[in-house]
Amino acid sequence: MLDVLNQYWPLLLVGQYPNGPLGGLAMTLVLAFCGLLLSLPLALGIALARVSPYAWMRRASKTLVVVVRGMPLLMLIFWAYFVVPKLTGEAISGFWTLICALVVYESAYLSEVIRAGIEAVPHGQVEASRSLGVGYWTTMRKVVLPQALFNVLPSMTSQFVSTIKETSLGYVISVNELTFAANQVNNLVLTKPLQVFGILAIVYFLVCFSLSRGLGWLDLRIRRARAMA
Repeated sequence: MLDVLNQYWPLLLVGQYPNGPLGGLAMTLVLAFCGLLLSLPLALGIALARVSPYAWMRRASKTLVVVVRGMPLLMLIFWAYFVVPKLTGEAISGFWTLICALVVYESAYLSEVIRAGIEAVPHGQVEASRSLGVGYWTTMRKVVLPQALFNVLPSMTSQFVSTIKETSLGYVISVNELTFAANQVNNLVLTKPLQVFGILAIVYFLVCFSLSRGLGWLDLRIRRARAMA
């Protein structure tokens, strides 16, 4: 295992960069970060629609969430791979195909996390704000959402860790992320699949465990700072 890691660690870490495209672990982190960052505004809009006073908005957003959460991510990736080029009229790379699928998938799950945070805010605060003449959307933006987003911060950070693992499905459309890089190494070595995919499992564990601990520490610091304020 150490021999494989010593010989092929650049390919697993950054792919062929700087002499070729970025890949490996670096690409996995880029995909996860971009997917979560781009899905957050969409998830916020869906969550607000789920709790809006308009029935048609609640029904439409609920249907979207139920449909997306009822589909496996792999199917969304295939749909994005075949449908997005037809909608845009242009061929797109595997990177952007996976980003599109991740954004749709993560926005559905994040919206439910944010909705739970919104509904956890005491309704009396909304009533107090409305009684002072503040509009509904202003109340949501200035009173409810700051508290809701803070309350669901641990769940949102854990979703980021989950997204890192979900990027591994990008190998089916030849996105050069960590799993695809490990498969390349396995094809080069041929006789050591247990060692290669053992390294892959260890890397995923170390990255996800480190991020979980780091984000947990950050959340604790924020809560302590807010309690002392």
